[in-house]
Formats: sequence, C-alpha cells, structure tokens
Amino acid sequence: MKNPYNQVSPFSALIDLTLFLSLIFFVRTIHIENLGFWGFSIFKSISTVGLATLLLYYRKQSWKSLGLTKPGSYRRMLLTIAATLVGTIVSVTLFGSFINDLFDSSESSNSSSIFNDMEGNISMFFSIILFVWIESFLEELQDRGFSLNRFESLFAKVPFSTGIAVLAQAAIFGFRHSYDLSPRSLTTGLIGLVFGIVYVLTGRNLWPLIIAHIFLNTMSMIDRL
Repeated sequence: MKNPYNQVSPFSALIDLTLFLSLIFFVRTIHIENLGFWGFSIFKSISTVGLATLLLYYRKQSWKSLGLTKPGSYRRMLLTIAATLVGTIVSVTLFGSFINDLFDSSESSNSSSIFNDMEGNISMFFSIILFVWIESFLEELQDRGFSLNRFESLFAKVPFSTGIAVLAQAAIFGFRHSYDLSPRSLTTGLIGLVFGIVYVLTGRNLWPLIIAHIFLNTMSMIDRL
C-alpha cells in the first residue's frame, strides 16, 4: 500500500538514507557523560530527527506527509492502537522463547532491559518517564515515519518494495537498540516489524503507533518496579 505523496526518486532516497543512517551510527560514537543515559538518548534522536526534517524540507515534504497528522477517525485510531499492542504482545510471546533459544543462557541474561536498574525505585520512574515518552515519539518519527518511507522509495522499482522497506526499518530499529546480534536486538526488531506492518496496513498515521510505543515502554517500566 504505497502512498505516492511519500515517494521520492530512488537516487534521492539513497542520498537521504546515507546521510540519515550515517548520523545515526556517528552519534553512537559520541559520549556526553553529563547528559546521562536518557538525556543522551534524546540528544541522539533529536539530532537524527532534525536531519530528517531538513531532508524533508529540501524534498518539499513534511512530517505531515509521512503521517504526523490528526487521525481521520478516533475510533479507527483506538482500533489501530489495540491491533498494534495485541500484535506486539502475541509476536513477542510466540517468538520470545525461540529467540532466547538461539543464544546460550549467559548471552540471554546479558541482554538486559534498559529499565532493569529501576527495580523498586519509584522516584527514578517519575524522573525519567517524560524522557521515555519523548524518546518513544522520536523513534516513531525516525523508524516508521522517515526510514520506512525512504527505503520504500529506494526500492520503488523492485517487486514488494513496501515489504522490503518494512523489513529494513525493523532490522535497523532492532540493531540500534543493542548494536549486536542478541535476544534484545531480535526482539526489538520483531516489535519494529509489527509496528511497520500496522503503519502500512492502517493508513500510515503515526499517532496510533506513537501512543502504542509510549504505552509499551511505560508498561515495561511499571513491570520493573
């Protein structure tokens, strides 16, 4: 289900993705200790979203054209949020054990959640919750909004270009959450796959995915308390 308003030429998409992905991996090499984990995470995301915004402006596009717009129906939005959450939970439940079985027990235990340090720490929960919500919002702009649509444009002349784009953005989404092949990267990639499929099949509106992303991260935090 391609959206012609999101399309640019394959060459333009290649240039945009090269710049965008180069920045994603470059900022990973920077370390700003004073910002803390979540402050630095948002710094990285703001940097890449800022670049994406400039590229969109140069291509005479906007985040609105990629789905950051008021949903046409709030009932449909709620159904999309529900579908995203159910799809994510079912997928992780079905494939979680299989993913962990691919690695030995030590590797699985080392792939800890970023929220593990919050166990029993309610004050920490309230001190970082806003950062988590902002990061969730920015990640949807990066991955489902910009990355997926640019990959789709890149492979526009290839059969199943939308499917390739969904897989590509999911792989990047998983990899940049751990930068190795681990249970965490595969599980996160699986979540990105579900989100990408829902985005494409439900009209490419980012708000249901943003809300679902925020909800899942918040529940993960609460589960660690």
